[in-house]
Amino acid sequence: MTPANHGGPMSDNTDNTTNPSWTQALLIYIEPRVFAMLFLGFSAGLTFPLVVTTLTAWMTEANVPIKTIGFFGWIAIMFSIKMFWAPIVDRINLPLLTKLFGHRRSWMLVAQVGIFFGLFLMASTDPEKNTTMLALFALLTSFSAATQDIGIDAYRIESAEDIVNEKGKSEKDIHRYQGAMAAIYITGYRIAFLFASAGALYIAHYFSWQVVYYVMACSVSVGFITALIIREPRIKVSKSTLENEQKVIDYLERSKHIPKKIRDINAWFIGAVICPFVDFIKRYGKLSLYILMLIGIYRISDTVLSQMANPFYLKLGFSKIEIANITKFLGFGMAIFGTLLGGILASKYGLMRPLLLGAILVAVTNLFFAVLAKTGYSIIGLSLVISADSVASGLAGAVFVAYLSNLTNTAYTATQYALFSSIMTLPAGFLKGFSGIIVSAYDNKPIIYLENLFNSSVRTYLPNLKNKSTEVFTYPLDILKDQSNMMFALLDNRLEGFFYFFIYVSAIGIPAAFLIIYLFHKEHEPVPASDKTQ
Repeated sequence: MTPANHGGPMSDNTDNTTNPSWTQALLIYIEPRVFAMLFLGFSAGLTFPLVVTTLTAWMTEANVPIKTIGFFGWIAIMFSIKMFWAPIVDRINLPLLTKLFGHRRSWMLVAQVGIFFGLFLMASTDPEKNTTMLALFALLTSFSAATQDIGIDAYRIESAEDIVNEKGKSEKDIHRYQGAMAAIYITGYRIAFLFASAGALYIAHYFSWQVVYYVMACSVSVGFITALIIREPRIKVSKSTLENEQKVIDYLERSKHIPKKIRDINAWFIGAVICPFVDFIKRYGKLSLYILMLIGIYRISDTVLSQMANPFYLKLGFSKIEIANITKFLGFGMAIFGTLLGGILASKYGLMRPLLLGAILVAVTNLFFAVLAKTGYSIIGLSLVISADSVASGLAGAVFVAYLSNLTNTAYTATQYALFSSIMTLPAGFLKGFSGIIVSAYDNKPIIYLENLFNSSVRTYLPNLKNKSTEVFTYPLDILKDQSNMMFALLDNRLEGFFYFFIYVSAIGIPAAFLIIYLFHKEHEPVPASDKTQ
């Protein structure tokens, strides 16, 4: 299918130019505006583990119930519903700040101030005694971080088009720059993630969790300084966008009888909220539904799994230092490899083939956690699982960010990308709130049934045997009961609940691969809308 404002089919290689060489695919990373995304990626990646994975480790050690820890996964829902205030970030200028720093940068700076205060207040709170207050402060941090994401995502997408326009390159080159910028952005994101997770575990081991959050609050300065240095991208509005905005003009003409303030609010809503959605549906037509379905389930496995990762490692018996060394440092290196590989593959082969590869790898590697739940504590086992999972996650993440970026129209960058990323995280964000319940519901259920059946039988027949038989006869039965209790206690340590949980999170990601194959068959390779395509 050919979208309305594109000039031809959107397959992986729709133009007649040859694919870039491997050297050209690598050299794209030295473009200054591409490399700058490393620091913005760090700014974006710093906060998420502090309100999700790192926070679960702190709460686990503070003896917060596992079900409560699961519910804390809903705090990250702010990243999933940011589409509701994205039009404000997209369209409304901040007094004074916008004139000084530009539209995107000013919103980044305000959001970073909110992140700083949120983390500082979290550091001052006791998880066990003030769980509710901790949740509120984490919510403030999450909201501010989601707002920052809106600004950074819009800046990244608009900068890619700015590079293409400045260098006089073809619109077909946009996916190359988006792939590279997504990869370097995620690299910075993962560096920050490592610092806010592994670094946090080290700091907590030698100092305290309060110190962790004070240090992380100070680290927000990296993003703040970056936002001060970078330059605002130049935005071009496409012809189709102007046609959509005509709806606003038509409304104003038809509604002259309505009070001016109400007319202005309605006109803003049409231009900032309705037009971005109309633009997306118009460009992709019937494929829009399938694209949105793919966005909703592509990263669902990894997102749901992350909520129970640290509790799982701790329940297996790994120390905080072991978790930091293996899941963070080793995982970081493998994830960076996967991320850069994803960017290179997207630059050379387009988006759809690496996107399919990522979906398959994520589903398969999540099953490795289920194997680890059965085998138990093993440094080698955890290392292998984390290595495989990190490469798959890095590759899939880089390609998927590039894919989402190329779906947007640069006139509605923040709103459309926020819509896509919200759809990406909302189903997973909702489901992971129940992750603790899932683990608790299935944890050792088969074993508990067997144990109850055995003990009820022993309690029923053993007293009768003792009354009717000699002690010599019943003594072996007493030993059998004691030994059975020891056996069931050992079986309890096999973490059956986590085993079924990991099977579940792997299965829910499989449909993404079929959707990608369908879209690939329809020759769907997205390119952002711009004036050149008209």
